[in-house]
Amino acid sequence: MTDIVVLADEQGNRIGTARKAEVHTTDTPLHLAFSCYVFNREGQLLITRRALEKKTWPGVWTNSACGHVAPNETFADAVRRWVPHELGIAGVQQVEMVLPDFRYRAVDSRGIVEWEICPVFLARIDDEIAPAKAEVDDYIWVDPQACITSVLAAPFAFSPWMVEQLQHEALQQALLQVVRV
Repeated sequence: MTDIVVLADEQGNRIGTARKAEVHTTDTPLHLAFSCYVFNREGQLLITRRALEKKTWPGVWTNSACGHVAPNETFADAVRRWVPHELGIAGVQQVEMVLPDFRYRAVDSRGIVEWEICPVFLARIDDEIAPAKAEVDDYIWVDPQACITSVLAAPFAFSPWMVEQLQHEALQQALLQVVRV
């Protein structure tokens, strides 16, 4: 889809690009990304287990999909481009940004750093998913309240960005307000 990430300064301004394969190291530069929480028609939330081949946090449970912004692409357009690829679906609907200013920096057990300006989105899908094996090892549809409770009770079992995101009341409320279609 894209092997280029957009580098950013502390204010979120785009300052260049780099190859994705060269960015996630022990000295990762700040770059643009997004996180997305996906719901189905029944109001269930999709959580995924990252592929075991992922460079950062392999095999860790996390939100539905994450990706990087391409050059000259908006965050919402990145969601519409990447989430269907990662989840193996035709498309996403009702894309809504709920945490526009989210950013985080985390270091995994091998010293690999994730440092991202990473707005958080909600979206709905109608398709059965067939996740890309290079992205997703496993997945489960869950009740949003059960997910929030689990992440806050056992943060060690989830990605650090998901744990930080779910500490925001605005995201918790948005997840709990999703209704069945």
